[in-house]
Amino acid sequence: MSTETLPGPVATARNDSSALRLLDRSLIHGIAWTSGAKWGGQLLAWASTLIVARLLTPEDYGLVGMAAVYMGLVTLVSEFGLGYTVITMRDLTDHQVAEVNGLSLIVGCACFALSCAAAAPLGRFFHAPQLPAVIVAMSTAFIITAFKTVPLSLLQRELRFRTLAVVDTGRSLTLALGMILFALAGFRYWTLVIGGLLSATLSTAAILLQRRHEFAWPRLQSLRHAIKFSGSVLVSRLSWYTYSNADFLVAGRVLGKAALGLYEFGWNLANLPVEKITALIGEVTSTIFAAVQRDPAALRRYLLRITEGIALVTFPATWGIALVAPDFVVLVLGEKWRGAIVPLQILAVSTGLRSITPLLAQVLNAVGLAGANMGYGLLCAGVLVPAFYGAAKAWGTAGLAMAWLIVYPLLVLPAAYRALKAIHLSAREYLASLWPAASATIFMCAAVLAARLASGQLPRGARLAIEIATGAVSYVLTCLVMHRSRLLAFRRLLVASRHPPVDTA
Repeated sequence: MSTETLPGPVATARNDSSALRLLDRSLIHGIAWTSGAKWGGQLLAWASTLIVARLLTPEDYGLVGMAAVYMGLVTLVSEFGLGYTVITMRDLTDHQVAEVNGLSLIVGCACFALSCAAAAPLGRFFHAPQLPAVIVAMSTAFIITAFKTVPLSLLQRELRFRTLAVVDTGRSLTLALGMILFALAGFRYWTLVIGGLLSATLSTAAILLQRRHEFAWPRLQSLRHAIKFSGSVLVSRLSWYTYSNADFLVAGRVLGKAALGLYEFGWNLANLPVEKITALIGEVTSTIFAAVQRDPAALRRYLLRITEGIALVTFPATWGIALVAPDFVVLVLGEKWRGAIVPLQILAVSTGLRSITPLLAQVLNAVGLAGANMGYGLLCAGVLVPAFYGAAKAWGTAGLAMAWLIVYPLLVLPAAYRALKAIHLSAREYLASLWPAASATIFMCAAVLAARLASGQLPRGARLAIEIATGAVSYVLTCLVMHRSRLLAFRRLLVASRHPPVDTA
């Protein structure tokens, strides 16, 4: 679907119910295509992650984790918020978009050069002589991905989510198979490095085959407004990256490579059910929120429905991981990963809560409060970084995870209040959208704990299977019994989205 088929950014969506139906249809179809294609590849990605984990060691993951702390930060700078700018600022001319494309490539090359210069000092900082070579190799991805920043954003703005889903699935399948082969061949930590470069190359090549845009030399006068907007987005993302990766930095510096490897693997496993869901929905919602950014009623409608839908999926998945972690980790990964159980359980619970917060940040940006969003990000960075350090010193990896569970939710409250106030939505209405998922998850947890007590003498594998089956069945039944009306409302929305709106004018 091209942008020409969408309603005008906001005025039309505000006054024409058929335009809202068209946005509903675009939202649901975008999520459906993206989720359906991505989950097929994600199943294999999960399997390959477990296989590779058995072939590698915590030290291998820890070394690449040290590099990832730095690489992720520079990756945000290399993107410079330009992709989100292209999606949101629809008044940019083709030539201005070409200038943004040129700016993206310049920033990518500069970040590669910066990483090469920083590689040796980082190796000394982490006391890891292998780290500089890893950083230089991984930094080539900055140049590779710079070519796709603008084309990818244009595909998202045009709501071509089916194309993006197919591209991502093909990349995931190829990457999963390649990672297993690299690990079997004895590449050790280079398995993870080569896998990242392969992923960047495949994704960029596929995007450019679907959508290209010309390059132009960026001019400050032409891009002044766009750069100001992207700068606010960039600072917000840098703040987010600082506090969301400070725990890895603290673990590597204070606790060592082995502890970092255990903590990072626990983090990755806790985020597996949520990462793809929030990422694929975020690709769609950023465009939808931009289309209704001046319509508080429409923003309230989409925020509540999407929040409720995300929670219905992520709450049971993350709490379920926390419940079965002791049996799952030892049975599937082996005794060497037992130290990851406690941080995994705590992180899984916090991940469920964090799955719904990105939508609030999108709302703030959509209504013109990017500066406030940036301020809240800086607040989180200023509080969480020392909290991680103190918690790690006192309680190790479990302390790091507890900071996410206790401190982070308190810091989110001011941003949530500001976002809800901006669109005239009460806290009661917002919390009501979470009640179906929260209540069903509570019943699920009770059922799983009861099943564990009843099957305590069975072999670990049988006990794990019973717990998983009990959790799934109890959650579904609770939703059907207690929240049938909400499920029927989602069903009606899905049915309505199958048909284009009828113009009654």
